Amino acid sequence: MVQKPPPFDEMIAPDGSIRPAYAAYHAWFSEQDPARLAKKSTDAEAFFRRVGITFNVYGESEAQERLIPFDLVPRILSAREWARLAKGIEQRVSAINAFLHDIYNRQEILRAGRLPERLIAENEAFLPQMLGFTPPGRVYTHIVGTDIVRTGENDFYVLEDNARTPSGVSYMLEDRETMLQMFPELFSRVRVQQVSDYPKSLRRSLAACAPESCTGKPTIAVLTPGIHNSAYFEHSFLADQMGAELVEGHDLKVIDGHIAMRTTQGYKVIDVLYRRVDDNFLDPLTFNPESMLGVPGIMDVYRAGNITIANAPGTGIADDKAIYSYMPDIVEFYSGEKAILKNVDTFRCGEPEALKYVLDNLKELVVKEVHGSGGYGMLVGPAASKAELETFTAKLKANPGNYIAQPTLALSTVPILVDKGLAPRHVDLRPFALASPRGIDIVPGGLTRVALKEGSLVVNSSQGGGTKDTWVLED
Repeated sequence: MVQKPPPFDEMIAPDGSIRPAYAAYHAWFSEQDPARLAKKSTDAEAFFRRVGITFNVYGESEAQERLIPFDLVPRILSAREWARLAKGIEQRVSAINAFLHDIYNRQEILRAGRLPERLIAENEAFLPQMLGFTPPGRVYTHIVGTDIVRTGENDFYVLEDNARTPSGVSYMLEDRETMLQMFPELFSRVRVQQVSDYPKSLRRSLAACAPESCTGKPTIAVLTPGIHNSAYFEHSFLADQMGAELVEGHDLKVIDGHIAMRTTQGYKVIDVLYRRVDDNFLDPLTFNPESMLGVPGIMDVYRAGNITIANAPGTGIADDKAIYSYMPDIVEFYSGEKAILKNVDTFRCGEPEALKYVLDNLKELVVKEVHGSGGYGMLVGPAASKAELETFTAKLKANPGNYIAQPTLALSTVPILVDKGLAPRHVDLRPFALASPRGIDIVPGGLTRVALKEGSLVVNSSQGGGTKDTWVLED
């Protein structure tokens, strides 16, 4: 049997030496009292609990609120590594916006035969209501969270694109704030680029996308489904940090062709709505008539050019995992360049040959629903039981077009703090990009999610994962 090489360790080189990006941190860590670090870990948990940094896990009966686990050992990237990543993310986000504009207008990529028409026509995330309409500033996906994994020193892969309503940025900010409070002396020894400007950057970026009907300083609001939503902490956190209003659907109404929010002084017009409500619930007059979360008539106001909705309705098609498999072609079609960041090899189960291969090799693959997220509805073949494999075989045969499959990658590892010191665990990275007519702004870092269970490849917090502070070193 061929021995598989160990996964890429981001801190320790094969010869046992410490990689340059981690040198200053490792020197500091070696000087620390383990008991102090354990105490700091407990303090961090207490801080998260006090601030209310929680998320909801949806079970079969009711939502369960949990504290998101946080690990004190940062994930560190050099300035050179980050520069390459940022360039690749910018290229990809720009291509996604161009793709969305094209697919809802001239559909040149379909005419050119670079993308099968059925992937659009039969896609539940495609909204015919957006056809022929261009959002203010020609920006569709204002906030993008690109999930990236690493398998080698210079090998970065995009695992998926989150172009609808990417979450997790509040954890990125609070992770950094926690580290600054716990170890202020560490940041004087290691020069780390800031992430604290993100709320200001988000506000500036959203304001730059205000509709032409806005003549003064744009009024910005965050639309939340309410306190029972799994990401409500983030909704309220971002509204507070941006100085924006936090609103629910019942706070808004159409007045004189604009969306206005209820205030103590009467109704006030909103220019930009950062919505954290799914498309189907956004407007009961256009989508789900039973929705109580959205605003009746908001799509008419939107199409009239009197409000900016971020992200635009219909952007979910860029999250589709079958569309993802064509992203290298999409990037090249709109940029004229090869994609800087690679895709993971993907088998589209709706294609007979691909389905046969997936069924024959299910034990070695990761299978995902094309519209799935949060680690739900997926199969990790190498870790699956016989019963789970049989269940997924039946699902694939019954509805093959609903799934894609990918090889299991040897995700890189970063150390976490355990009772005996440091231990490697698999990680991914979700950097956040802001798109506006002024360009694309990428926060230096992002949310590192870590699989806290030894050997696990599933990093989602809903599946037992945790988070880390992500450091990008100054040049």
